[in-house]
Amino acid sequence: MPIYEYRCQSCRRRVSIYLRDPSSSPQCPFCGSEGLVRLFSSFAMRRGGYKEIYEDILADSRLTDGMMRNDPRALAEWNKRMSRGMDEDVSPEHEEMLERMEHGEMPGGPEMAGEEPG
Repeated sequence: MPIYEYRCQSCRRRVSIYLRDPSSSPQCPFCGSEGLVRLFSSFAMRRGGYKEIYEDILADSRLTDGMMRNDPRALAEWNKRMSRGMDEDVSPEHEEMLERMEHGEMPGGPEMAGEEPG
């Protein structure tokens, strides 16, 4: 499950929170406030050649907006773009999860997020 980064509007700290359900309302671990603003996080890439893909993703405002809204379709698109050029086999479970996300289903539950397909 992902770790999300937030900025607390009360104590102004940057916090990282592990969430099973990204649609839940997390609380600041320092002051207990629910006034958190999600930050778009960067991450380290171990293999060369992915910098261009990552920059392409960040330049796509439709995709980044969807990711900030926790739209499973955007997360599936991000995953596909980041996976381009990898020589690793993808498990059937991973492919099934991506297919479900492309139809708007968030992993780990039947809830729908983002816009309707179309």
